Amino acid sequence: MKLFSLNASRPFGEKVAQALGISLAEHEERDFKDGEHKARPLESVRGEDVYVLQSLNGDPEQGVNERLCRLLFFLGAVRDAGAQRVTAVIPYMAYARKDRRTKSRDPLSSRYLAMLLEAMGIDAVMTLDVHNPAAFQNAFRCPTHTLDTRRLFADYMRERCGDGPVVVASPDPGGVKRAQGFREMLEPMLDREIGAAYMEKRRSEGKVSGTLLTGGVEGATVLVVDDLISSGGTLLRAAQACLDRGAKVVYGLAAHGLFVGDADRVVSDPQLSKLIVTDTVPPTRLDAEVASQHLEVVSAAPLFAEAIRRAHENGSLTELLGGPA
Repeated sequence: MKLFSLNASRPFGEKVAQALGISLAEHEERDFKDGEHKARPLESVRGEDVYVLQSLNGDPEQGVNERLCRLLFFLGAVRDAGAQRVTAVIPYMAYARKDRRTKSRDPLSSRYLAMLLEAMGIDAVMTLDVHNPAAFQNAFRCPTHTLDTRRLFADYMRERCGDGPVVVASPDPGGVKRAQGFREMLEPMLDREIGAAYMEKRRSEGKVSGTLLTGGVEGATVLVVDDLISSGGTLLRAAQACLDRGAKVVYGLAAHGLFVGDADRVVSDPQLSKLIVTDTVPPTRLDAEVASQHLEVVSAAPLFAEAIRRAHENGSLTELLGGPA
């Protein structure tokens, strides 16, 4: 097995390698003055089972599209160098939210991304908590391993829920299945019944509306579960609605924290007791003090390491996935 991590995601890649008990394979990335770049493995990959890790989030150093281009070219280089099997490990998958047409002549960006990755000759793709797992799986012709945060967050929250009532809430109707899966994971850990709720949400021209909250939350510890946090506005709306209807405390949980726009204000809002995310995307856009006081990070590296180990051994990944294998 060879595990490569491109430079932009190297800190996370090193955690995955450490959890696997291996070292990252060596590679080179060179930038040229005209803006082009070159990336190549510095170790032989001929006949090897190769995993290439790169999260597709943007930051001030590299934008999303820059990272995507580097990943595509490196995957192609590894395939051309004779790798037997190539898996793209993409902890945060950009463009996954654009999986259907909501307006005339809309792009299907998630499908186009799948076509680009497959054109590089990959055998499989591995990611975490995509926006719509079914649409994501249908976009690819190669196998997809869509890992799931349910057990990570359930293990983390089991000691923080207290003895009172607990409710798992979705901040929009589209996330009800995700919230239901998390509730089903947490319930046997707490050995008591957990309530369910979801928030109405309508988006048009970038404006969000809807105030209806379905489900009883009075006196409860509410866990609002989502796949990602962009500016945090959706999560905060749900927290406000829950507190207005008598919730005791509200936690926000999301796999990926992008933290764009006014996220500093949202994350530090007292209506959210804590915000819990994984380390697939470093919280570099947040003010350091805000992050230290209001954000808790659960590492997804052991989850990816276990998934890579099982994939390498041709074992079952079913219990690590968000749906059928």
